[in-house]
Amino acid sequence: MSSNGENIDYGSPYSNYVSPLSSRYASKEMQYNFSDQKKFSTWRKLWINLAKAQKELGLQITQEQIGEMESHIYDIDFKEASEEERLTRHDVMAHVHVFAKQCPSAAPIIHLGATSCFVGDNTDLIILKKGLEMLQQKLAAVIFNLSHFCEDYRATPALGFTHLQPAQLTTVGKRATLWLFDLLLDERALRRAVEDLRFRGAKGTTGTQASFLQLFNGDGEKVKKLDKKVAELSGFNNVYPVTGQTYSRKVDLEVVSVLASLGSSIHKMCSDLRLLANMKEIEEPFERSQIGSSAMPYKRNPMRSERCCALARHLIALFSNAANTHSVQWLERTLDDSANRRITLAEAFLSADAALITLTNVTQGLVVHSKVIQRRINQELPFMSAENIIMAMVKKGGDRQVCHEKIRVLSQEAGDQVKIHGKENDLLDRVRADSYFTPIVNELESILDSSTYIGRAPEQVIEFLESEVKPVLALYDLKKLQKPVNLTI
Repeated sequence: MSSNGENIDYGSPYSNYVSPLSSRYASKEMQYNFSDQKKFSTWRKLWINLAKAQKELGLQITQEQIGEMESHIYDIDFKEASEEERLTRHDVMAHVHVFAKQCPSAAPIIHLGATSCFVGDNTDLIILKKGLEMLQQKLAAVIFNLSHFCEDYRATPALGFTHLQPAQLTTVGKRATLWLFDLLLDERALRRAVEDLRFRGAKGTTGTQASFLQLFNGDGEKVKKLDKKVAELSGFNNVYPVTGQTYSRKVDLEVVSVLASLGSSIHKMCSDLRLLANMKEIEEPFERSQIGSSAMPYKRNPMRSERCCALARHLIALFSNAANTHSVQWLERTLDDSANRRITLAEAFLSADAALITLTNVTQGLVVHSKVIQRRINQELPFMSAENIIMAMVKKGGDRQVCHEKIRVLSQEAGDQVKIHGKENDLLDRVRADSYFTPIVNELESILDSSTYIGRAPEQVIEFLESEVKPVLALYDLKKLQKPVNLTI
């Protein structure tokens, strides 16, 4: 019973904190990647890989010992391991003891010559690599969806904004290419991060490989081969050339920086979508039974985009954790990285995963309200058409300076109607009513054709998709990218 008299069942799952990343947002696959089952079964695989490499290089290890370990990779007694850790205050040795009980003949050679970071750091690198590969696939799905949106709306005029003030026209598809280009940079960064990842390998307690040198009676070449062989058995082609007790936490910083950068792209795109939803130009998918507000039933809140921004903001903030952790790793290592990394690395990947799942759902069903977009263009285009009206008058023999002054005065008057009196922009009515502009009155409709104000936007979209997007998508299985994503609200 708690101090306030509440009867609390601490054994109930509802009485314990559960991260929303697990209970609401991230995929089961990414959650498993950072699970205890994945972590500790990978430890056992690493001990097996170490034994295999040591056997191949001449140590007295039998195939029966290796086979015994291989038969117990996944049947981990977590309760017993927890009890062992309470006694030893050491997670790696607790699992060594539990594994040794299951594999009595292999017990003497489990963890032979290794330090805790052999399993800890190498497992982290395996998990980071798998996590990055999973995010690559999810990001590719967003790029795939958004590329089709860009193509479909490449020639749909829309009012552009600079300083969040009306500017020249663009197109709906061209604007979306700005989001898409950011995401292409993120895809490249993820791909490079996977390619750059190496293995810690078998480096010993302070990175000198002294323990392994003793095992092989001073044969340094065998120690080098052991390092490389363990890496290859674990799915890596390269090892870090130097380490302390751990691989440099700069590696974590580089990985988290890639994810934080992805978060900034997601936040920017979804902030734009929220602004466009406010203007009723573009809306994210809205389920038939979805409720926008408990008090205001008419609302269609952009909750998916808001969720993306929330997750992305947390992801961006995690960068400083990784940077600070790397900066205080004194000499060969300190243990104040451990608790922080357990939280930061998992949350960075789970947050990125959750944001990309949500963004995939958003990009599968964006709704464009073209009439609203056109109405907004019509409100601003008269002002933008001023230069074209002047050019048309000059072609009819008019004086540019005279025409410019007349348009300036009429524009100010029309602006007052909009800003002071809250009326519609009546500049064109004023132009039609002024006899000076009689020579071009019949041309006003063509002068105000919004498609003539979008420059090369449609061509730019197609060229961008062909030269930049399609080569990236060719790296992925497109069939896997087209599955509909059902999102829990």
